[in-house]
Amino acid sequence: MFILIPILIIVGVCVFYTVRIVPQTEEYVIEFLGRYKTTWSAGIHFLIPFFERVACKATSKEQCADFEPQSVITKDNVSIYVDTVVYFKIFDSKLFAYGAANPLFALENLAATTLRNLIGDMTLDEALTSRDTINVKLKDILDEATDPWGINVSRVELKNIDPPTEIKNAMEKQMKAEREKREKILQAEAFQESEIKKADGEAQAMIKRAQAKRDADIAIAQGKAKAIELTYNAESEGLKRLKEANVDARVVQLKSFDALQKVADGKATKIIVPTSVADSTTRQSIFAEMLKTPIEENTTK
Repeated sequence: MFILIPILIIVGVCVFYTVRIVPQTEEYVIEFLGRYKTTWSAGIHFLIPFFERVACKATSKEQCADFEPQSVITKDNVSIYVDTVVYFKIFDSKLFAYGAANPLFALENLAATTLRNLIGDMTLDEALTSRDTINVKLKDILDEATDPWGINVSRVELKNIDPPTEIKNAMEKQMKAEREKREKILQAEAFQESEIKKADGEAQAMIKRAQAKRDADIAIAQGKAKAIELTYNAESEGLKRLKEANVDARVVQLKSFDALQKVADGKATKIIVPTSVADSTTRQSIFAEMLKTPIEENTTK
């Protein structure tokens, strides 16, 4: 009984050190007597105690490395701090285990030196406005350099670019001046547009008034023409009817006497002097005398 217990303990220890279960998305690098033997993928595996060991555990998931902000000097001698984030995956566990002593530390330093080289060739304004370009160049350089380490750099992002305080203040003043400038330009453009529309409105109003006056003058002229036309038509119709009635000379002479009486009453605005004024006047006097004589004879009687 006492001998069985130590045997069970030894067996349990051997099983504990022998059986290995590799989780999904992970790989184990196995060494035999200090030399690389194989790479275990997900599943159950058996390890030879005292002869084999797990040298490295690597995951195939995409990882994110948020490095400390790096001090970088731009081309125009401005010292800025750049915060970088690197996304990477391990594509070869063996290279990751034996390619570099500390792959993540090497990746961080490589990212810092490469970032200094890239931003060192740019001015501050270029660095602030060229983040996408810096990200692409930095990603390509890091991806090529980390291939021997079994690391694939999928993306690099500049999380923050922090210039000095005095530079920030100057940039804020510049932005404020630019905003005020744009505001004044917009106000001037709005005033110009308003004046143009106002002038267009006045021009259109003048055109409308001129058209209205023209239409009124045309209407008045057409009315006068129509009145004259109707007058002449009436006179023509009257003459036509007189002609059709076979009026004799005595009726015509009486009409001429009526016209001369209207001229002589002082109310007419026009004075018509015919060529035979003397004859007409004499005839009217004679006619008046003829009308007057019977009246006087009746009065005498």
